[in-house]
Amino acid sequence: MAGLTSLGLVHTLLAVVALAAGLAAFFRDGAIVPGTPLGQVYVWTTVLTCLTGFGIFQRGGFNEAHMLGVLTLAVLALAALAHRGRLFGRAAPYVGTVGMSLTFFFHMIPGLTETFTRVPSGAPLFTGPDDPALQKTVGAFFVLFLVGATLQVRRLRARTAGSRPGPGRTPATPAP
Repeated sequence: MAGLTSLGLVHTLLAVVALAAGLAAFFRDGAIVPGTPLGQVYVWTTVLTCLTGFGIFQRGGFNEAHMLGVLTLAVLALAALAHRGRLFGRAAPYVGTVGMSLTFFFHMIPGLTETFTRVPSGAPLFTGPDDPALQKTVGAFFVLFLVGATLQVRRLRARTAGSRPGPGRTPATPAP
């Protein structure tokens, strides 16, 4: 791949695997669930993507891309803990699900930036991270994240509402 170091190539391949696992999880389960095989592939390749990213300094020293890696690891850890039910009480499923989706969105920021400031070769779509067209594209992906997260929350609420006893019902009596 044009302009990539060996570490950059490994980093990119890990990110592609993470994105593929994340997309497969969204299509199969509607969410990235860390306890599933796809979720585990997503989590571990995301962690490795962040860690390898800390060794890449193509745009100078420690910068916003590295901070995004730190933020991604923090959100990933909180989301994984929420999925285990150890934090956030009744909000845990929401925090875990939306947190995992947020880390997927975080993948898109450097993914779009690094891909489309290099592709197509000789005439990339964006001139750099500050290109207004790139910023609009990232903004569009953020809107997609918000729509997806809203749908995930609604699905979780519907499941929760369906599992609570209604008037005249106990958990042991099925709905009519």
